[in-house]
Amino acid sequence: MKNRLLTLRRIQTSARFIIAFGLTIPLFSQEPFQHLREDMVKYQIEDRGVTSKSVLDAMRKVPRHEFVPGKYLADAHNDHPVPIGYGQTISQPYIVALMTELADVQKGEKVLEIGTGSGYQAAILSEITDSVYTIEIITELTNEAKERLRRLGYNKIVVKNADGYYGWKEYAPFDAIIVTAAAEHIPPPLIEQLKEGGKMIIPVGHPFHVQNLMMVEKQAGKIRSKNILPVRFVPLVRGK
Repeated sequence: MKNRLLTLRRIQTSARFIIAFGLTIPLFSQEPFQHLREDMVKYQIEDRGVTSKSVLDAMRKVPRHEFVPGKYLADAHNDHPVPIGYGQTISQPYIVALMTELADVQKGEKVLEIGTGSGYQAAILSEITDSVYTIEIITELTNEAKERLRRLGYNKIVVKNADGYYGWKEYAPFDAIIVTAAAEHIPPPLIEQLKEGGKMIIPVGHPFHVQNLMMVEKQAGKIRSKNILPVRFVPLVRGK
């Protein structure tokens, strides 16, 4: 425990150094972050019941600290969302893992994400399947996510700057759709673009109130939905 606290203090000191000099490249070893990811997975994710090996492996592998602003580096692996600018957040680790497990993504399947944000959820999905498409309406976040994913080697993720409410018809149907912002209702275009037998994971409810995380399934042409648990997401931003 003492060694882990010392590691966190070193990370906090390094984060302050990066901010002070306006740098974006970490000036310290990546090894401390591996230990933090291991603890994150064990105590925040496995202990809450997530069991999918592919999801747990992806959460251990993707460098979460690379997807948060430098001033929040010390909070990167904590059990809460972290601001990424423009009124948006990167979801807490458990919620990312849970939504990915619920979507039941398999190797070779095609996945659509609505709300790219920092690109973290897309990176997690990319560790499981090669066909990941993600949409972000905020231009600045789109450009930052594209550069970040490219720099980290996630070259197969396709990123689009657009209103995610309408999905991505060009690449439909999708085996799974994950929506990382709260919609007041389930967007009909996303239901249409969901493959037969596919699953959509989406928070539904009014902005800035507790919403319901829902799993939507398309079977035999019919839609079935199930409430999973109460959540709180930033609202799904719409185009004008």
